[in-house]
Amino acid sequence: MISPGKGFSRVTVHRFTDGDLVNQKDAVAVEEPLEIRLEYTVAGVLQRLPISITMRTPGEDFELAIGFLYAEGIIKNREDIVEISYCQGEELQKYNVVLVKLADGVGFDPKVLARNFYTTSSCGVCGKASLEAIDLKGCDPVSDVDLGVSSNVLRGMPNTLREKQGLFERTGGIHAAGLFNTSGECLLVQEDVGRHNAVDKLVGQAFLKSMVPLERHILTVSGRTSFEIMQKALVARLSIVAAVGAPSSLAIDLAEKFGMTLLGFTSRNGFNVYTGAERVRG
Repeated sequence: MISPGKGFSRVTVHRFTDGDLVNQKDAVAVEEPLEIRLEYTVAGVLQRLPISITMRTPGEDFELAIGFLYAEGIIKNREDIVEISYCQGEELQKYNVVLVKLADGVGFDPKVLARNFYTTSSCGVCGKASLEAIDLKGCDPVSDVDLGVSSNVLRGMPNTLREKQGLFERTGGIHAAGLFNTSGECLLVQEDVGRHNAVDKLVGQAFLKSMVPLERHILTVSGRTSFEIMQKALVARLSIVAAVGAPSSLAIDLAEKFGMTLLGFTSRNGFNVYTGAERVRG
């Protein structure tokens, strides 16, 4: 088990170079399960419920849990959280189970969460149902967000993000999410073996810093853009998402429906604008 804050481990590899076999140490990204549990009160009765298990890179687990809960609409502000901690118990699980205690009066319905998980897991099968699920969460379009960013600033964001990817530099196997302002300054960066986890960590960090909603910011991600990443960005009120890789068809559909600007294949040489080109300035 890897303790929080150390997202890599060292292994021995057999490396072939120019026909020669050499044994050497290599750094690899750590992937371990994280279970998120909720503690809440219903009619005066204390309840505990495991709501998610995700494979993640250890580190910033509290931010990951907070970002996940925010994206699912379970929490709205910091007053909704009484405490967040690692569950005590078996040593092997000490850093792999996070307990979030909700304040009294936070309206949490496990049945609604279960339905959301179902539609999210089936988004590749039924895109219409997934987009309807976003409506049910009460997400408003960001069409009215008046945010403009120059193309030069956008083209520089991936390199700036790459320079801040410490775990990627060590392992070559980590995704990243970065939060930028309209001047191209990178304000926050999070890394994880999972793209969606990196975004959850980033939004969770912003939440704990009282920065949300993030209407005046840009999300940059190191890989492709999925429906799930766009959903998380929408809940955080991020109107511009720039990705190094390609978007999925459902990611484009979501961006179009909710007035988001979605960029793909972003690099120093240029980018594709799939939706919301009006926010990109020459």
